[in-house]
Amino acid sequence: MANAISYRGPDDAGYWTDDERRIAFGHRRLAIQDLTAAGHQPMSSASGRYVIVFNGEIYNHQQLRQLIENTGYTSGWRGSSDTETLVAGFDEWGIQATIERCAGMFAFAVWDRLTCELFLGRDRIGEKPLYYGWQGCDEDAAFLFASELKALAEHPSFESGIDRGALSLLMRHGLI
Repeated sequence: MANAISYRGPDDAGYWTDDERRIAFGHRRLAIQDLTAAGHQPMSSASGRYVIVFNGEIYNHQQLRQLIENTGYTSGWRGSSDTETLVAGFDEWGIQATIERCAGMFAFAVWDRLTCELFLGRDRIGEKPLYYGWQGCDEDAAFLFASELKALAEHPSFESGIDRGALSLLMRHGLI
């Protein structure tokens, strides 16, 4: 799935899996904030609780780093990426409180290894794309998400049929 969008992230590729929980993240990286390997994704928080794949930019991440340091954050910074700032914020404040402090354009997926919950999120305007949904049925069902439909189409459970109910909503309201 990640290779289907390799042109969007030519600088690095990364994968993370939890076989017991049957979850996997793949990421293609276009390095902007931190050009070093310290910005590699998927990225785990210093505590190991959160794993993230992130697309976008947090404009105020330097200010957020300062706020995090002011809380007594002692884990130290591995690099200078805004992704690392996010996961440090998750460790300090939780996911929602961190995102509420963010200014930027972004989409992300975060796996909470403690609660075994998946969180998907976008910036307030929805500038960065995030496609998601259930595909397949019964034991073959899979919850898929990606920044492009092209990536989703690579999964063996992907069905490309048109949901006529969703199409009706789109035509009637201009959104689903």
